[in-house]
Amino acid sequence: MVNDLRIAVDIGGTFTDVVLEEGGRRLTRKLLTTPQRPEEAVLDGVRLILGDAGKGFGDVAVFVHGTTLATNAVIERRGARTALIATEGFRDVLDIANESRYDQYDLTIEKPRPLVPRALRFT
Repeated sequence: MVNDLRIAVDIGGTFTDVVLEEGGRRLTRKLLTTPQRPEEAVLDGVRLILGDAGKGFGDVAVFVHGTTLATNAVIERRGARTALIATEGFRDVLDIANESRYDQYDLTIEKPRPLVPRALRFT
């Protein structure tokens, strides 16, 4: 019989979800995300769900991983200080942006603060 055991993991800001699927059977686990060490919840969840299924790591044919951790870090503006190396003449591209704004003719519209301050943009 072909090994069709698949595991999918999604690390969210609050919970880490683990799903195991094999031959039409689906098992799920939900664990608290460990923000400083997100891999811990992944490994714990995979161990638990494999135990629930009576399977081992070697039985897994496909492992799928998804996360919003990087997206959340950008939105919340936390994480490492970032610099930008741009092509000559494009240092201010983050300030100029583009014309796909909500109201492109509103001259008083407040633009979001650039992710990289001008002092950390280099050409």
